Amino acid sequence: MDSAEFLDLLGNENRRRILQLLARKPCYVTEISEFLGVSPKAVIDHLRKLEEAGLVNSRTDDRRRKYFSINRHIRLEVTVSPYEFGTKSAYPASTRLDLTSCHRLSIDIDEERDTANRTGERPPRGTAESSRRNGDGDAASGESRQSAGGTEPTGELREPAEQTGDQSESNIQGSSTDIIALTERLHDLKQLEQELSLAQRWTQGQITELRDALGSAIGNGDPRLISELLLSLADGGKGAHQLGQELDAPVPVVEEVLGELATEGVVDRSGHEWELDA
Repeated sequence: MDSAEFLDLLGNENRRRILQLLARKPCYVTEISEFLGVSPKAVIDHLRKLEEAGLVNSRTDDRRRKYFSINRHIRLEVTVSPYEFGTKSAYPASTRLDLTSCHRLSIDIDEERDTANRTGERPPRGTAESSRRNGDGDAASGESRQSAGGTEPTGELREPAEQTGDQSESNIQGSSTDIIALTERLHDLKQLEQELSLAQRWTQGQITELRDALGSAIGNGDPRLISELLLSLADGGKGAHQLGQELDAPVPVVEEVLGELATEGVVDRSGHEWELDA
């Protein structure tokens, strides 16, 4: 889904409240109408737009009531600062992402506890935590490892070997070991989610601070344009026309800025391309 479309969709308070309600449980139109305090007709209109966007879907129960629920997990990132406004396209959650391309990111997972829990054992206290660097291993991909017992866990709840007495009437179909292991795994990843959010806030603070410092160092001229131009050249040599397209700036203006930076010894020209003067 396009990020602008997603923002427009979430710009309506009632649609946000509908999603808030559906995140708790599937609901039918009357429930949503009572929750919002609006007419069923208005609710149906909002649900139609959410369905068209692929955010919700519906099913009909045996009493012919249509239940709506959230269809998928989507994340949208928005950045607003004195230097930029931007959105990253909404994207679905995935356990199959390759983190080996993240050269500045490493993720530590308590691998031994994870393995022990899946085999029905408990690691001793004080056990050293194993580390998976740059997505090397299944913490990033969500794939299960071969357990010590020789069986390959799938991450799904297994049927108990036997059910006796009240157990046969229980809604819990997985073993206690499975449930505890999955709960602890989920707890670890929720903590990781919070830490990544904190790291993102720190990173944005550092970016803003460095942009301020770069603007002060530049002095005359448009600090935003010049800093964006320099950041673009940090990726590699580029011509004035390419820079103009990337920065949405007139080529003559870009050429003028490049000339001034060359005079100061910040950039250098090599053929038709400009690059940072190493």
